[in-house]
Amino acid sequence: MRTRGRIDNNHEEIRSALRQGGATVQSIAGIGFGCPDLLVGFRGKNLLLECKDGTLKPSQQRLTELERRWHATWRGQVITVYGVEDALRAVGML
Repeated sequence: MRTRGRIDNNHEEIRSALRQGGATVQSIAGIGFGCPDLLVGFRGKNLLLECKDGTLKPSQQRLTELERRWHATWRGQVITVYGVEDALRAVGML
């Protein structure tokens, strides 16, 4: 089982759009072990975003087993986004 994080194709596009909207964004995808991809700060709140590529087949957009476990045990909020619009909506920019 892979423990190292993999970055989806739309990761950089999402990160750039959030920054252009005024958020601070730190990629944490390299942590691996199911940890979400982005730590986002916007309007005094911190959010964890899991990026999935919405252009892929649904079977390729699923959370990995490690991601499912991490999300299930995290006692805070993690939002899965499938593109820029989802990410902007998740942080309250839309």
